[in-house]
Amino acid sequence: MKTRFLIGFIAIGLVFPLHSISQTLPSGQSIANKTHTRDEGVSLSRKLTMELKDKRGKIRIRETTSFRKYFGEEKRLVIFYLTPKSVMGTAFLTYDYPDASLDDDQWLYMPALRKTRRISAANRGDYFLGTDLTYEDIKLETRINRDDYTYKTIGKEQVDGHECFVIEGLPKSKEIAKELGYSKTKLWVDATLWMLRKADNWDVAGNYLKTIEIKDIKKIQGIWTYHKIYVKNHKTNHETIFRIDEVDYQTEINDDAFTKEALVNGL
Repeated sequence: MKTRFLIGFIAIGLVFPLHSISQTLPSGQSIANKTHTRDEGVSLSRKLTMELKDKRGKIRIRETTSFRKYFGEEKRLVIFYLTPKSVMGTAFLTYDYPDASLDDDQWLYMPALRKTRRISAANRGDYFLGTDLTYEDIKLETRINRDDYTYKTIGKEQVDGHECFVIEGLPKSKEIAKELGYSKTKLWVDATLWMLRKADNWDVAGNYLKTIEIKDIKKIQGIWTYHKIYVKNHKTNHETIFRIDEVDYQTEINDDAFTKEALVNGL
C-alpha cells in the first residue's frame, strides 16, 4: 500500500507542475494582441535593401526608401524603389486600419505600366515583388495577424538566446487560408519585447513552405528595432534578406508621402 501511495504521489508531483506551468502561459490570442501594443514611434524613415537569391545562387539587389507613420491607430506604410533601373520608380502603399471589419487598402505603382493597381484582400497572400514575403507579411512587419487566425500557445523556447512564447495559428476559414497562402503558422514571439523573432509557415496543401527569421534587434532612439529579416522558401530554395539601415524615428514625415499621388510622383 505504501509503495502504491508513493508511486501515485510521485506521478501527481510530476504531472501537476507541468500543468501549472502551462496554465501560467498567456493565451495565443493575447500574445498576438501584445505585438500590436509595442512602441513603434509615430513616424519612421529607413533605407531597406533587399537581397534576392535564387536556387542557383544568383543574387539580385534592390534598394528602397521606406516611410511609416501612424494616423491615430491607423498605420500607413510606403516603399519607394531606387535601384536597379529596371524597378526604379516602383512604389507600394498600404493603409492598415484598426477596424478588423474593414479590408486594408494597398496599392502598387508600376512605372513601366504607368498605372497604380489596387491590391485586393484576395491577393494579399501573393509574393511581394519577387521576394519571399507576401503583401500581408510586408504590412505586418514584426507584428502578428490578430484577426484571421485561431491561436494556441504551445510552449516557450529560446531563439538566438532570447526567451520566446511559441504559438500555433490556424486560419479561421478555408477562404482566409487561400487569401493568406498559409494553412498553418508557428510563431516565436519575444517574451520581453513582444516582437516576432521567427515564423514557420505551411502552404494551403499542408506542405512546409518557409521560415522567417528576425535578426539584429537593437534600440534606435529608444525604440526596439529590427535590422535584418531572413526568409527561406523550402519549396523553391529561394532566399530573401532584408537589411534595414539609416533608421530615424524623430524626423517628421509629411502626410503627402502616404498618398496615391506620391506613388506616381515619387520622392
